[in-house]
Amino acid sequence: MASCLCGTAPCLLCGCCPSTKNSTITRLTFSFFLLLGTLVACIMIIPGVEAGLKKVPLLCTSSTSISGSLHCDVMVGHQAVYRMCFALAAFFFLFVILMICVKSSWDPRAAVQNGFWFFKFLILVGITVGAFYIPSGTFTIVWYYFGMVGGFLFILIQLILIIDLAHAWSQSWLQHAENGNSKCWYGALVICTVLLYAASITAIVFLYIYYTSSSECVHNKVFISLNLIFCVIISIISILPKVQEAQPHSGLLQASVITLYTVFVTWSAMANVPNKNCNPTLLAIASNTTTASSSSVPAQWWDAPSIVGLAIYIICTLFISLRSSNNQQVNKLMLTEDSSGDTSGPIVESGGENRAYDNEEDSVSYSYSFFHFCLVIASLYIMMTLTNWYLPGDNGSYLTSPWSAVWVKISSSWAGLLLYVWTLVAPVILSDRDFG
Repeated sequence: MASCLCGTAPCLLCGCCPSTKNSTITRLTFSFFLLLGTLVACIMIIPGVEAGLKKVPLLCTSSTSISGSLHCDVMVGHQAVYRMCFALAAFFFLFVILMICVKSSWDPRAAVQNGFWFFKFLILVGITVGAFYIPSGTFTIVWYYFGMVGGFLFILIQLILIIDLAHAWSQSWLQHAENGNSKCWYGALVICTVLLYAASITAIVFLYIYYTSSSECVHNKVFISLNLIFCVIISIISILPKVQEAQPHSGLLQASVITLYTVFVTWSAMANVPNKNCNPTLLAIASNTTTASSSSVPAQWWDAPSIVGLAIYIICTLFISLRSSNNQQVNKLMLTEDSSGDTSGPIVESGGENRAYDNEEDSVSYSYSFFHFCLVIASLYIMMTLTNWYLPGDNGSYLTSPWSAVWVKISSSWAGLLLYVWTLVAPVILSDRDFG
């Protein structure tokens, strides 16, 4: 047991599991660390846990329990999540630096990447404990802006993964249609596309009903309308003859998936609009003044956009760990291997015991540093999601929902749409290049 905890990734694969790549086991284990930290952060904002958190030094000070301001019961959950996610981000950033320019498993640093899990866990625990002794004040404010940058980048990473998933989904079903029973597969494609567009249209209607009801909601109307127009444009571009000629497998299925995700990001942005008349989902803990009564503000952090965002975050984290794309553009963006070119096979030991096998003797199958960078920004994204992107006040005694959070989410949706359009038109514009 001790050798498995202190040794390499193959030890972590038990005999009952199928043989798989060493690189996959390593990514799954690091992702498990991230999800474990996320679970701890979620527990910290469950109503009732704050009683224990108030005993932690520096989380609940006099500045967070000023008479007439938000109660310490609310602020300790917010600050605990920030410290937990700071520990996760610091842990993975350590590996970003350590794993720069690792080229193969023969590099001594690859052994650190693929093993010594017990010691890594101890390092993570140590950083977490130390993070809870960071004084409040400027730390929370500064780390909030780091979280905004990380959240913006991870939304783009999510979109890249969703684009790849949509392309793989469409390509797989079209290949099945070409191999036989075409009516069934084409019918399934049409039904899924219609359902996705129907869900998007329904969501947009609800956004107009609930987030633009007041005459004050000009920004909301502009943002929702612009993203609706942009989604129509990308849908039209996806079926243009030139695009279809360059990419026969592109079409409305992918566009419908991107449209639905864009609507979700728009909804998430609207949930941060600070005007209660334009945002019915604004939580009571977010106040633009320091005069809110502490007794009337429940320590409630969860809202619908946060729950959906958490689910997408978990799926994308597992997706990063388990799957390598067979799309060259995605592999270049994500610095991962081409799964279609992997011809290595599993090693099965005598007695039939399944083991992980080293598929990185010649070269690494993914960029170690970039993988850890993705986990760094994932840590920042989940920090912002669990705290609803709310900004602590100057003295840490109250929370606000700033317009900057709205702009970050909306601009990330625009950047994502632009990125998707580029995946469609790049093979047409740069016809002399091979885009796979």
